[in-house]
Amino acid sequence: MATILKNNNSKSILGKVVAIRGSVVDIWFDKDLPSINTLIHTGPENSIAIEVLAQLDDRRIRGIALTPTQGLARGMIAETDGGQLSVPVGKELMGRMFDVFGNTIDHGEALPELPRKNVHQLPPPLSKRSTKSEIFETGIKAIDVMVPLQHGGNAGLFGGAGVGKTVLLTEMIHNMVGYHQGISMFCGIGERCREGHELYHDMKKADVLKDMVMMFGQMNEPPGARFRVGHAALTMAEYFRDDEHRDVLLLIDNVFRFIQAGMEVSGLMGQMPSRLGYQPTLGTELAKLEERIANTDTGAITSIQAVYVPADDLTDPAAVHTFSHLSASITLSRKRAGEGLFPAIDLLQSSSKMATPGVIGERHYHLLQQIKQTLAQYEELKDIIAMLGLEQLSVTDRATVNRARRLERFFTQPFFTTEQFSGLKGKGVKLEDALDGCERILKDEFKDLPESAFYMVGTIDEAIEKAKKEPKKEDKKEPKEGEKKPDEKKTNATDKEAAKV
Repeated sequence: MATILKNNNSKSILGKVVAIRGSVVDIWFDKDLPSINTLIHTGPENSIAIEVLAQLDDRRIRGIALTPTQGLARGMIAETDGGQLSVPVGKELMGRMFDVFGNTIDHGEALPELPRKNVHQLPPPLSKRSTKSEIFETGIKAIDVMVPLQHGGNAGLFGGAGVGKTVLLTEMIHNMVGYHQGISMFCGIGERCREGHELYHDMKKADVLKDMVMMFGQMNEPPGARFRVGHAALTMAEYFRDDEHRDVLLLIDNVFRFIQAGMEVSGLMGQMPSRLGYQPTLGTELAKLEERIANTDTGAITSIQAVYVPADDLTDPAAVHTFSHLSASITLSRKRAGEGLFPAIDLLQSSSKMATPGVIGERHYHLLQQIKQTLAQYEELKDIIAMLGLEQLSVTDRATVNRARRLERFFTQPFFTTEQFSGLKGKGVKLEDALDGCERILKDEFKDLPESAFYMVGTIDEAIEKAKKEPKKEDKKEPKEGEKKPDEKKTNATDKEAAKV
């Protein structure tokens, strides 16, 4: 059972439980009615925590339980010291895993007594926000070049199961330390227990756990706990930003589950649902969470959020409200993952509000447009290649295909967090090196190099070195067409045509 910390120094106000409907509890107070968001303790050994959501009249409050309500009965005494839900803050949080109350759930050593901070905080005022639009460099070529992230902004990560969301998040946690000397905060909202357990051990193996804090409101917990775990994680992140003056990378999985928990709470509270069954306060609740993620004069919280889109319907209220808060959207493609092009980012479907000449610079902007144009033309030519073959294309189109295929492979790179599985040493690439490589590919400098030389490398110089080391391997592979997949046949055909051009 979760430990719920109380402030025993304050004078307690006593009440009595008068109604219980699932996670919703009504409590009667003779005097001093608790205010909204006050935490009340009741049940056996005061083990049940209830947060006040509404004052029904001058004697009764209605609250949502943050813990299971087994054992709770009408007539039981409830007490409160007037405090709100709070979590511990301090350097000692690093490398640990917490629940919504700030209790450690990783079976590690007990934390020392730490100062605590209320989870209900206001967004930073406009006067304290930074007005500069800066790029958040990740060291991942496909993101830095094609979908530049905003320092202190929100990015959405869209993708199904098995396309590499967790691997991409893990790599960003690793690179956060190298590029920004910052820390990472992982918040699992409505996570499966299995996923949280696997992620914790993966982070430990990859040796990135020491630079991060994890918090989970798991799927088996009451909706009240899942509804508040995002605020609790943000409160810890704000401590590192405002007090330690460090940059924080906040990873949220999944924003839709936060909205879903709010929908459950709203239904239990008896509120009339709005369109498609969502709570009438959806916009306000999401904004209270998202607007706290900001770039201030002391540091920045940059957020990357996994977003589930119900039934792939982008007009769903949950998706619409979430999109309005995002500065970039990264779409992962199952097709690219199937071709082994990792990270499996769909370069044409992903977009960023930072991709303007005023923010990323003229050179980067024009390169980005050229890359998108080349990839889009290749996408259009794929059907012709499949039906008639590469030989039937014009010389100009063949050159476009060659550039596009080399660019696609250049945007793959080995990750530090997958070294133990792939056997390839991880590479972090600076933005300037990535842009230089793309520019040279677009100028046809490497049309004589085999496509495989660009696959899973860091900078363009590594591709040149790889081509020098493995020219014979490439020649040996060509005759064995019967053993290859259709995709690989096309690759070799492209190499031959590139040599002719």
